[in-house]
Amino acid sequence: MPKFIYTVQDAQGNASTGILDASDEEQAVLTLQGKDLFILSIQQEAESSGVIPRSKSRTRGKISGRDMCFFSEQLATLLAGGVPLVRALSLLGEHNSNRALSYLLSNITKEVAAGGTFNKAIEKYPDVFDTIWVSLIQAGEMSGQLPGALRQISNYVNTQETLKGKIITAVAYPAVLCFMSVGVLVYFVIFIVPTFAKIFKDFNLRLPPLTQFIVFVSGLFTHYYVLLIGIVVAAFFGFKGYIKTEAGNIAWTNMKMDMPILGQLIRSMQMERLLSTMGTLIKSGVSILNTITVLERAFEDNVVIQRALKTAKNEVAAGKSISLAFKNTGVFPGLVTEMMWMGEESGKLPDIINVLSAFYQDQINQWIARFSSLIDPILVVGVGGIIGVIVLSIFLPIFKLSEIGNAN
Repeated sequence: MPKFIYTVQDAQGNASTGILDASDEEQAVLTLQGKDLFILSIQQEAESSGVIPRSKSRTRGKISGRDMCFFSEQLATLLAGGVPLVRALSLLGEHNSNRALSYLLSNITKEVAAGGTFNKAIEKYPDVFDTIWVSLIQAGEMSGQLPGALRQISNYVNTQETLKGKIITAVAYPAVLCFMSVGVLVYFVIFIVPTFAKIFKDFNLRLPPLTQFIVFVSGLFTHYYVLLIGIVVAAFFGFKGYIKTEAGNIAWTNMKMDMPILGQLIRSMQMERLLSTMGTLIKSGVSILNTITVLERAFEDNVVIQRALKTAKNEVAAGKSISLAFKNTGVFPGLVTEMMWMGEESGKLPDIINVLSAFYQDQINQWIARFSSLIDPILVVGVGGIIGVIVLSIFLPIFKLSEIGNAN
């Protein structure tokens, strides 16, 4: 009988690895799930010489969120129409305009046609199919509702991409304006100021403090630009290395969330992402503990929320309610935990979570609207003020020159 090497996670979140005898992979999966274990990876021993974690393959090219949204919707439609999974994947791979996705689907089709499950096939491409995809597909296959799970994925991806698009649109114009403004300032400091500084020196003028400061800054940029670039590059990589540490990630996350203006947007985005993911997973039939496990992986870039989720999962596994477990972390807003409690009491937790997700989407939209209306005058005044100071610093000595000319 074939042996299967597996890695599983129990209700307390503890991972373990072992070997199981089973007639095929499906029986091995059913045996492990019958023990209330969440399967992280499973592979036949003959395919490997040792314990293998989740394998990773990279795609050839760029696959956008919109591409994945369209793919999931198309696949759901084909499956709902009675087209077998292998044939549906083959059709989408053959007729896909995105070559990278077409290549990926070709590989996935071969694995599924060879007898593998869909969720195990896509698990090998974590840069395209994240843990949310894998968990939802797995739940859809186990429940026999794969088309419904795919539509849940499509709605989720579409919502996330729409919000991302709105934010990019809101910051694109200010970013371009700032870039152009910085270019103008650099040109002034490097080319214009030194020319006038030489003229002032030839006339032996005693420069005002403001002009002295601008000339000093110009000298730094023109004579020590290599050193300045080196300092900036070193600081950048030092910062990147620091935030990769646990302490650095926590400090950086807290600082972002406490920022005066952007902090509100960042907090709303994190909560919307967590709630929309949670609602999608629960609605698709994923258990609460497995849902929180998936969320832990989804928030690997945010140690604060990830640690809170791990704490909450342990408390839920110990028998506490979801709302109380989330409340005890002290990380999640009171509105979220209170609404979760109402959802548990009424038996409509997925619906309440979706309401909360919609609330935070509205918060993000309102922030974008306010930001778009305020950023233009702020940038105009700010950049105009800086350029005005530089121009004034140049004209102050010129006024002295004119006074000397008039006196003569």
